Amino acid sequence: QMHLVESGGGLVQAGDSLRLSCAASGRSFDLFALGWFRQVPGKEREFVATISMRGGVTHYAEFVKGRFTISRDNAKSTVILQISNLKPEDAANYYCAGRFIGSGWNKGTDYYYWGQGTQVTVSS
Repeated sequence: QMHLVESGGGLVQAGDSLRLSCAASGRSFDLFALGWFRQVPGKEREFVATISMRGGVTHYAEFVKGRFTISRDNAKSTVILQISNLKPEDAANYYCAGRFIGSGWNKGTDYYYWGQGTQVTVSS
């Protein structure tokens, strides 16, 4: 079992930057690839970014367009999502998730462990 807890969300202005963190406990953190998803009420959860076990490989959703950066610190069992130039359409509940190696990486069903989410609100 791996327990994930997100933090760092809040109310920000359009154009601001935000750093979301996800702290893991339980199973060996470095055995899992990690990802971030986001969801707006009434819409499906969408893939944002993923990072490999040791952080050497990352993938991003098309809409990221260079504004998001995913990173991880295995010594601290933490995965980070850095967001710059926030837009109103980035407002959502952001979730981190863990997946086993060898699975796909951009669908929610690829991920086995999920956090409770952290809310990001962007005012224009």
